[in-house]
Amino acid sequence: MRIGELAAACEVTAKTIRFYEQAGLLPQPARTAAGYRDYLPEAATRLTFIRDAQRAGLTLAEIRSVLALRDSGQAPCDHVGELIQRHLTDIEHRMAELRKTRMALRDLAERAAHTHPSTCTEADICTIIGRPVGR
Repeated sequence: MRIGELAAACEVTAKTIRFYEQAGLLPQPARTAAGYRDYLPEAATRLTFIRDAQRAGLTLAEIRSVLALRDSGQAPCDHVGELIQRHLTDIEHRMAELRKTRMALRDLAERAAHTHPSTCTEADICTIIGRPVGR
């Protein structure tokens, strides 16, 4: 199958496929006598996996590590489970930080709603964000 057919079947661009080849995620395909890339049907399975893994938040390096395990004949299930748990933990930490940031922004919005520009002095940068020092 040619690159355009593979791209259409997997809903990616030919440029994406070439990038994945350069990144070592897709093996270099055989070439036709005319020099066109000639992909085996298994390339679609691999390409779909790469796309799905990216949607799940895995980095290209992590995807490469999963593919390397599979290519060596090992089932990558334990490794994938660890990657997923690591990403889940990271997401939960980031969500906690975002909740704190949301609370801080709500407090600032409340302060902004009750602050009039006439109360600001040249000594203050912004009384909404920073409280005046020494007052």
